[in-house]
Amino acid sequence: MHAATATAHAHRHWQRGLADYDAGRFKAAEQSFRDALRQRPHDGVYRLNLARALWRQRRPEDALRELRALLEQSPADAIAWSLGAECLRELRQPAALVDWLQRVPAGQVPGAEHHFQLGRALEDASRLREAIDAYFAALRCQIDHAPAHAHLGFCFDRLDLKEEAVQCFRTALALGCGEHDLNLRATLAYRQREVCLWDDAQGDIEAFHAALRQLPDDADRAALPFATLALWDDPALQLRAARSTARHAARGVQALPALAMAPLHGRRLRIGYVSSDFHHHATVMLFAGVLERHDRGRFEVFLYSHSADDGSALRQRAHSAAEHVVDVNALSDAATAERVRADRIDILVDLKGYTRGARPALFAYRAAPVQVSFLGYPGSTGAPWIDYVVGDPVVTPLASAGDYSEKIAQLPLCYQANDSQRPRPQPLTRAQAGLPEAGIVLCCFNQPYKFAPPVLDAWAQVLHEVPASVLWLLEWNAQVRKNMDLHLQARGLGAQRVVWAPPMRDYAGHLSRMACADLFADTWPYNAHTTASDALWAGLPVITLPGRSFASRVAASLNAAVGLPALNTDSVEAYVRLLVDLSRDDARRQALRTHLQGMRESRLFDSTAYARDLEALYLRMAERRAAGLGAGHLPAGSSRHHERRLMDQAPTDSDQAINSEGAFA
Repeated sequence: MHAATATAHAHRHWQRGLADYDAGRFKAAEQSFRDALRQRPHDGVYRLNLARALWRQRRPEDALRELRALLEQSPADAIAWSLGAECLRELRQPAALVDWLQRVPAGQVPGAEHHFQLGRALEDASRLREAIDAYFAALRCQIDHAPAHAHLGFCFDRLDLKEEAVQCFRTALALGCGEHDLNLRATLAYRQREVCLWDDAQGDIEAFHAALRQLPDDADRAALPFATLALWDDPALQLRAARSTARHAARGVQALPALAMAPLHGRRLRIGYVSSDFHHHATVMLFAGVLERHDRGRFEVFLYSHSADDGSALRQRAHSAAEHVVDVNALSDAATAERVRADRIDILVDLKGYTRGARPALFAYRAAPVQVSFLGYPGSTGAPWIDYVVGDPVVTPLASAGDYSEKIAQLPLCYQANDSQRPRPQPLTRAQAGLPEAGIVLCCFNQPYKFAPPVLDAWAQVLHEVPASVLWLLEWNAQVRKNMDLHLQARGLGAQRVVWAPPMRDYAGHLSRMACADLFADTWPYNAHTTASDALWAGLPVITLPGRSFASRVAASLNAAVGLPALNTDSVEAYVRLLVDLSRDDARRQALRTHLQGMRESRLFDSTAYARDLEALYLRMAERRAAGLGAGHLPAGSSRHHERRLMDQAPTDSDQAINSEGAFA
């Protein structure tokens, strides 16, 4: 073919590819760019566009191969170097990424973007101080580089320098971060809560709220859904943030071909748990005993772990409890999904949701016939590829089904797992716990992001009405203590009215010191969760104010499970009155403590009983799927006989809609 003709053909293919790319038809764009390259194999623009189309299809290995070929021809191509960095980041290879970025082509002076990308790589490799140096280098090149300011904040945050992080986030927002503004607004509001910076936070919270309300219904922007759980008791707003974030996570994901549930008769059900928390973490503290008690005759358990190896006893327990442990730290989401599919998992369980280290895009590939959100995230994922959220009649009543994109699957007692091997509190004096010997101790060992001005107002009222009392809080960092001391002083309370406890890795010691308190004063709208069950195990009554959302009803569910629903109040005034009344009634407090000590043998703390209930729920999910039905609500009180009758019927229109939605691509 004549050179001019080949060039013209290549140009037409390229233009068609650009149109497909702009329309989100990345597979078609890939083919057009390949056609262009066949005509002009040495054209770097065509190869770069091919790499971009592959990248948008979540095929980083293929994209990286094209970029390496391009860089052999044009070693100074800054865009290729930058996209290659994104590919290596997606492939979860931070060490290789640092090496990639440190190989600056000869004669090329590193600019702001290069330093920024190097900072990202170092940040991903947890080399935080080196990352900070790189971000400062980027800012020396370009002081208004908004992403560098934002990621400088992320590094400060991980170094527990929250106030410094807040200033970086504020600067980044002032400079404008484009589509990342929403996520950054959420991060700013949430991080201020983490260190109790309330005075300047209200405007940021309102700005985040307004941005969420203005989101189009089909938005696909990351919105830090976890922050909405702490900031508002508004399930509809939480779902809105979650849906937008789910769409953002699924950009470029092509779901695997739909997979039917294999017949269940005569085989074990394969359960896959996905988490970055299979180490010393609250999730495993709760769930280790249940993992150990899964019925191996009926269930085959896989852990897909992207967890750090902290050498802890909890990590060892979790690994020993599963038949298969698959380390997916170095695997991309697509590669992990392929591994799950190859392992023929029946039910894939997300233990993360939108908490730190989550990988929601992995679930968007639809690697398993049934996918479930469980334990790690107290709210809806907003993700059409998650079939069920596991709850209970208190945290997820069927009346609240409209607040969830998933179908509700209820455990009969309480959704929260508990470990039968939890250490029993040992005798400890108040002096040993750092407490005054006399007076009432109101304990709240929740993390400070759960604190808010209305909560502290209520606590202050109790402290004023009960003069011989102190508030006992965990000192998560020095910034929290400094700011909370100021807030207490503003409410007429001196430093002697609060006792600060240091964080304690020794779990047995932590439970023993909790038993020294008189009452646990819970927070709202985000309750104590693991901390609430710790308190109940230690014999400490939990006074809570449940709301409308999952996160605001966990302590109420736990109280109901131990037979103390009367400790669930219905207003701030009732919450204050109950704390004051119990503070003044020694006999009643002792009766509550005695009752709770007797509940350590109850079903709430029975890992074996919980495992059987959870397995029964898994079987109900699998039976529906095997019968050709879509996901459906699974109430705690419904009978298996009733469900079998349902399975004898043809799928309804709503079931067909569920099946269609489940094939998300």
